Amino acid sequence: PRTHPHISTGLKENKFGIDMEKSVAEYRRAAEFEHIEIVGVDCHIGSQIVELMPFLDALNRMKSMIELVRAEGINIRYFDIGGGLGITYDREEPPHPDDYARAIVEEVRGLECTVILEPGRVIAGNAGILVTRVLFTKERDNKRFTIVDAGMNDLIRPSLYDSYHRVLPVRENDGGTAVADIVGPICESGDFLVKDREMPRFERGDLIAVMSAGAYGFTMSSNYNSRPRAAEVLVSGNQAAVIRKREGFEDLVRGETLPGFLLRHDGNR
Repeated sequence: PRTHPHISTGLKENKFGIDMEKSVAEYRRAAEFEHIEIVGVDCHIGSQIVELMPFLDALNRMKSMIELVRAEGINIRYFDIGGGLGITYDREEPPHPDDYARAIVEEVRGLECTVILEPGRVIAGNAGILVTRVLFTKERDNKRFTIVDAGMNDLIRPSLYDSYHRVLPVRENDGGTAVADIVGPICESGDFLVKDREMPRFERGDLIAVMSAGAYGFTMSSNYNSRPRAAEVLVSGNQAAVIRKREGFEDLVRGETLPGFLLRHDGNR
């Protein structure tokens, strides 16, 4: 499937899974173990897939494999088809989950398996945003930088995958547009959220909503550069509640200890 190389999982160069050509032999071997009960098969071909055909191709191959395994006398009762259904970040047009479900149901009809799905991004991705504040702006050699208080430790997808995230002003402004980078305060040139894009002309103090941050956002965040992680707020209609409090300095050093060999014999540091 056409997706970023770092989030593909079904290719031969990827570290995951077992070659289909060898899988029947592995099932046959596993069946000899007294304390293992084989109940199903699982596949996962990648993430952020925005068309149905790769899923259907994988399903058909897995159906053939299930029949081969069953021919070995192994009762396959569960079929986990993984996840991977993509969302719209920019101009992608992924299939609606209803269309995906209908296609899956049609393909597994008569297979006599309990089907398991693992939707993740398609549920959470567009349900979350990252809100960040502009600290200051900087222009140099016709290059504009919007420096914000969020960084690659908060949302690493742009740095790691060169991912696109739409940005919007939290409060509408009529300041026009400008081509700029949105960058964080971390001491790396790779610390950016947006590169060379026309966007609203943000100024110091403005709040920016970085869209589609509900998946692989907080879960991939870190304390890099000794930065506490952000709070998480759950919003429902006009109600909001902090469901994960903002970290502080104490959280950064919690669990750390000073080993005895760094202390003087008199007990002083």
